[in-house]
Parts: sequence; C-alpha cells; structure tokens
Amino acid sequence: MKIRFIYASFHRHAEDHPELREHVPCDEYFGPPSLGIASIAAFTPDEHEIDFRDDRFEDLGLDDDVDLFAISCFTPSSVRAMAIADAVRSRGKPVVIGGIFPSVRPQEALQHATAVVVGEGELSWLRVLDDLKRGRLGGIYEASAPCDLRRLPLPRVDLYLDKECEAYRPDDYPVQLTRGCPLKCSACAVPLSLGRTLRYLPVEHVVGQIDQLAARGKLASLTEDTSFFPGAPRKHFERILDVYVERGEEAPISYVGISMPLVLATDDAFLTKMRRAGVRMFYLVGGFDPITKGAFTGTNPRAREKAELAIRRCQEHDIDPYTSFLVGNEEDDEGVFDRMLDFCETVSLEKAEFAIRTPYPGTPTWHEMNDAGRILHRDWSKYNDANVVFRPAQMSPERLERGYLELWRDFYASRRALSKRDHREATIQF
Repeated sequence: MKIRFIYASFHRHAEDHPELREHVPCDEYFGPPSLGIASIAAFTPDEHEIDFRDDRFEDLGLDDDVDLFAISCFTPSSVRAMAIADAVRSRGKPVVIGGIFPSVRPQEALQHATAVVVGEGELSWLRVLDDLKRGRLGGIYEASAPCDLRRLPLPRVDLYLDKECEAYRPDDYPVQLTRGCPLKCSACAVPLSLGRTLRYLPVEHVVGQIDQLAARGKLASLTEDTSFFPGAPRKHFERILDVYVERGEEAPISYVGISMPLVLATDDAFLTKMRRAGVRMFYLVGGFDPITKGAFTGTNPRAREKAELAIRRCQEHDIDPYTSFLVGNEEDDEGVFDRMLDFCETVSLEKAEFAIRTPYPGTPTWHEMNDAGRILHRDWSKYNDANVVFRPAQMSPERLERGYLELWRDFYASRRALSKRDHREATIQF
C-alpha cells in the first residue's frame, strides 16, 4: 500500500500579526515538522511505500493514487488538519489523524477522519495498517500499554531532509530523549498524550538521532526540560553529553529547552559540561513556574531576584538565555508589560519572544477556564500563543493582546542591530 504522511499547516505569531515583521529585526524561525511523522514512518513495515508532504509549502496531492493519508496535528493546526481530512474523505479515500490534539479530543477529530490514533502511535499504527488491509479501518486506536522505547528504530527524518529547498529549510530538527512526564503542570498535555511515567530512549538511540542530523549538516533541538530533573533524568542526559565530550567535539545542538527553576537547580559543573558538549543556547520558557509567575507581578521581589540570577547563570556559562515570556497569567495586571521590559533591560537580554497564555484543550487550565465560562471561543487555529482566547483575570482581552504586541515592539526598538547578525544568531520564533 502507498501511505502519504501530511504535516498540517498553522499560523505563527507574525502570520496573525504581520506588524511584528516591522518591529522585529530578526529572521523568522522556520520550525521542522513534528517528530511524530518521522517516528511512525520508521515503524512502518517495509512492504508499504511511504512519502511525506508538508502543507506549509507544497501541494498535498489529494487526488494521487494513495491508499491511506495520515495527518499529524497539534491544536493550532487541527482546523486545517480536519479540513484536509474532510477533503480526503470526500474523494472516497481513508484518512487517519494523530498527534496531541486528536489525543485529547478524539471524538471531535473522528467526525472528520476515518480513524484517530490516540497517544503513542507506534503500536496502534500496526493495527491501523492491518485493519486497512482487511477493509475494516475505523474508530479510535489507542495502545493498551506504553511503547517499549528500546525497540524503536531511528526516526525517518530523511523524509524531511530530502525535501529541503529554497522554500523549505527548517532551522533545526527535533531529537527525542524521553517520553512522558510525572508532573501535572496546569498548561501541559504531555502526561495525557504520552503518559505520566518518564521513560528514556537508550543513549545510543539519542546519539544516533543527533548524528544522523550531523551527517547532513543539520542542527538538533532538544526541547524536553525533563532532562534536567534531578536523579535518573539528569544522569541520562549527562551520559548523552559525555559522548560528545569524550569525542572532543561539539554536538550540533541549536538549543535545549529549560525553565528558570531548573537553571537554578543545575550545578555549575553540569552547565560547564553542557557548553563543552555544544549547547550554546537555552530556550528558556517562562510563565509556567513559580519564579516567572511571580517575578513580574511587582509584589514578589524574591521571585524577581531568582529570575535575574537564572539569566546571569546562563550568561556566566556562555549559554545564550533566549527567553520566552508569557503574559496573561492570573497574577498579571496591566503593569506586567512594563515590568517585563524593565527586567529585560536589567539583565541585558539580547533576544526574547513573547506569548499569550493559551488554555490548550485537555490541560488542567482548559478545564478550569471552561468550567468557569472564561473560554471566548473554540477556533482552534487561534490557539497559537498569539491570540487571546480566554477572559483574563485582571484586564480585558483587548488590553492583553495590545500589551503583547507592545512587548514585541518596545523590546526590539533598541535592538535593530540584530539584523546584521548571521542567521543562527538573528533567528527567533515569531
């Protein structure tokens, strides 16, 4: 059978707010497709022919001779994904949807698709293909047990790499170190889609992911801040770093995801090793932890001090603290925007991004706001951190959106020189 994987398109910040391109003197980050497609493609038996289309830049070929269309999506791309699925079904062809959004809203996705894969896809995928072959594909597919990560082949990132051209050149590609998370963070759907047990991919598998990208001259992004949890998670991450330290080379890593509390909880020796292993930049995500929830309220000087210390620790270790600021938390009043800008100047941040709190479906925040009647609409395409989709606690939706745009404008007003940096140094997500 011929299977076509599709990565559905979505809007980033500058697509919903084109004025950002006037205010921000940086290159726009072009993100890679999710690792889900590459992982499922690698798990597909050799008897099947597979190809890949990225909806962001190419025709999907819905009239081609294809036996199954498989679409991956998360919340901002779900509207487009379901529209594609409708178009496929109108042609009398089967279509399956997987990813975070269908995992938390499977019945909604099933209204548009022949089948929906919930959670980890590898084991369910084999059932999908078997049912398709037998002519009985349909319904919701969910694995009865977690996938054994020791059995996974390397993801087929060649499907993405072979597409590269002038119009399609992602800035980096994802590498997965673990799956699942034991925490219950209010804004995160990972425990719902991948389970509450933190499981580790073998060190040699992770190194293999990085090395196959390096062989093509590409950078790897490591987004899982669970790697900094004390104990076994950090030891697992350290063994990966040690491979490159012992080789005497820097791994081709674009950034590592982390939060301010984890920066402060990481000892100097580990930060030094990270830099030796090739880590030049942290993607420092804020707005979800006690430090960054309190640092910009004007009422928590201790949190502000800790936030400043976290940035300075990164700078002392020559790791760029590219910081993502979140506005719209319950603690945020109309003064939060000025306080964030003041913080940025105090710690001499060169680059930053700004996002609006978004209650993603399935998360604790979503359930709390939905139950309280604070959700403004369910246009999932606007659930992209660039639009106000809920009623804030201490300001109007209009004021929150205006303040978010002011942050972008005012932060970069004095940083026009970034336009003269090379692409890697001048690229941000917006």
